Amino acid sequence: MDYSAMTAAALGRAIASGKADAAEIARHFLDRIEQHPKADEIYVRVTAERALEEAAAASGRAREGRQAGPLDGVPVSWKDLYDTRGIATESGAPLLKGRVPQKDARVLAAATAAGTVCLGKTHQTEFAFSGLGINPNTATPPNLLMPGHVPGGSSSGAAASITHGLAPVAIGSDTGGSVRIPACWNSLVGMKTTHGLLSLEGVVPLCAGFDTVGPIARTVEDAALMTAALGGPAVALDTLPSAGDLRFAVIDGPPMENCDKAVLQAFEAAVRRLGDAGVSITRIDPSAALKEALSLGAVLFPFEAWQQWGSLIGGNPGIVYPPVETRFRQGALITREQYDAAWLRLDEIRKTFFAGYPDFDGFLFPTIPMLPPGVDELLADDERFTSVNLLALRNTRFVNLLGSCALTLPVPEPCIGAQIMGRPMADARLLQTGMAVEAIVRGEA
Repeated sequence: MDYSAMTAAALGRAIASGKADAAEIARHFLDRIEQHPKADEIYVRVTAERALEEAAAASGRAREGRQAGPLDGVPVSWKDLYDTRGIATESGAPLLKGRVPQKDARVLAAATAAGTVCLGKTHQTEFAFSGLGINPNTATPPNLLMPGHVPGGSSSGAAASITHGLAPVAIGSDTGGSVRIPACWNSLVGMKTTHGLLSLEGVVPLCAGFDTVGPIARTVEDAALMTAALGGPAVALDTLPSAGDLRFAVIDGPPMENCDKAVLQAFEAAVRRLGDAGVSITRIDPSAALKEALSLGAVLFPFEAWQQWGSLIGGNPGIVYPPVETRFRQGALITREQYDAAWLRLDEIRKTFFAGYPDFDGFLFPTIPMLPPGVDELLADDERFTSVNLLALRNTRFVNLLGSCALTLPVPEPCIGAQIMGRPMADARLLQTGMAVEAIVRGEA
């Protein structure tokens, strides 16, 4: 079997049936990482000793018929902001060099208890504060589908570890789009969980009001199983809704503005496929609410990020990549009164938005308005980096600002995704919905 081409769920089933051995699978991925010419641009640290110990334990459980879960023995890569006992966890930031936690993040501990095998830590944007995936201070992971172009961030190495066959599933984080953007630009599935669904204990923070934990995977099934392993709800994958029972709202207005022609064409083709399969499609245009939410985000995200890291960054100027440092420093200009007022208004928008659309199973719009730009182009022009970063984050930030969950699903065209936003804390239902429409959106049904 070619383990590197298999989904996480398929690997779990192979281990459970005795057709594959967890220790052999772990060695396979560790060998691939050791031999891969781009591995150092994807993994910042490989936890080989831990992986082999965990895989050996999983092999023993499989032989004894007492598996800890459907992903027992399956290797996982972890973004470099999840505390890993005795292993440096630096959130892609030289300013955090030498930060070594003494225990695992709670979600890593939960996933370990579920039997998953920790392969190592993947590269990311500094402090997770950019959606493009560029990090000249550590590494910018390669985009396999469009070489020379950005991989998406901030969970850049997480997505690259899957596309390059160096992990079957990866854990990223999503504050404004950092799971969905790299998933989209690498033609993968990305799950942005509802804020508060999964523990943030032991996760290097960025914005306390928006940080979330989420998986990047090849399939929605893998994303569902991994979400459960992280401590989320178990999803009944054998009782999926039929296409004819689903009602989706396509959000016109802001999510469609300034989109690449190729993105709009691919997205609308996916919507037509859903409609042809029997899904009910309605077009809505909540422009006023979304535009106001974005304006509030311009207050909330920088303020929280500066409150978290302002002292460290302000006391060590010129260390953080300049466009990222500039974004942090915007938070120093925002007052507590402005921040509190912005949260008060955003809470009102959240309540009225979903109350106004009670009949829909999900809300559809393009994951990212554009195809991935070139790395060199952005490195050469800080202003261009800033404008592209904000546009890349726009359609994903809507979900974070509305306090909900979302899936990005790949369409047949590379580096383009269709995003399904669910309702707050309806993550299990969203994953079921995603599994029901996945093949249709991909153009495989």
